[in-house]
Amino acid sequence: MTNIIYYFTGTGNSLAAAKKIAAVLGDCELVPIGSLKEISGDVIPVAERVGIVCPVYFSGLPAMVASFTGRLRLTGASYVFAVVTFGGSGGASTLRQFDGILRTHLSRGLDAGFMVKMPGNYIRMYESPTGEKRDTLLATANDEIVRIADSVRQCRKQELPHSFLEQLIHSLMYSWFISRVHDDRKFTVSEKCTSCGICVAICPAGNIELVDKKPVWKHRCESCCGCIHLCPVQAIQVGTGTEKRLRYRNPDITVAELKIRKD
Repeated sequence: MTNIIYYFTGTGNSLAAAKKIAAVLGDCELVPIGSLKEISGDVIPVAERVGIVCPVYFSGLPAMVASFTGRLRLTGASYVFAVVTFGGSGGASTLRQFDGILRTHLSRGLDAGFMVKMPGNYIRMYESPTGEKRDTLLATANDEIVRIADSVRQCRKQELPHSFLEQLIHSLMYSWFISRVHDDRKFTVSEKCTSCGICVAICPAGNIELVDKKPVWKHRCESCCGCIHLCPVQAIQVGTGTEKRLRYRNPDITVAELKIRKD
């Protein structure tokens, strides 16, 4: 059975999940959603089993993933699944959003949807867990991903989870998030910047370019925070709250794997 998994990631959690599932499935193509943003029109995967893996943002989908999902045309797929990674909550409402977008544009929704709790990375609001807490989260997540991969391998269909509280939060917060997500005016870079270009290469939105050897943000941010977390000298900040917060990258994923634009 041929397989394709589309993924969106900022610091590697969703890519780590996608890679582990792909390894179990075999014959699986991994495609970063950020690499398709310049391609207009429908996205028609040539695969029988199609998956989408992404994080939860404010109890919903990243803006780019929501737009991408609306472009999918799954005429050749016999099994469609989604996996969402999250640090706090919102997985059920995000899976429901996936399903709703697909049903709006197609005659089908998700065959299955899965949630995986992993270390949160939204450094604009909080610091990612460290030490034993982080390791425990990752170990538990890995066990869950193994179970998910086996379920997907067997093409098991399942009813999507539902949470009234999450749907309420989604209805209250998600539109606020989407209306502000591209606003990157609070991003700054200090003199510590070495002009390495990592922030440019890993940005899934292609939102950063080097001007006079310093990053400049072009107002189509997806709020993944990858540029902040992955800067090797911590030269990038957003607002006043991030400077003292520790950075995070999924330990199973390298910076090279996160690059949308290769060297």
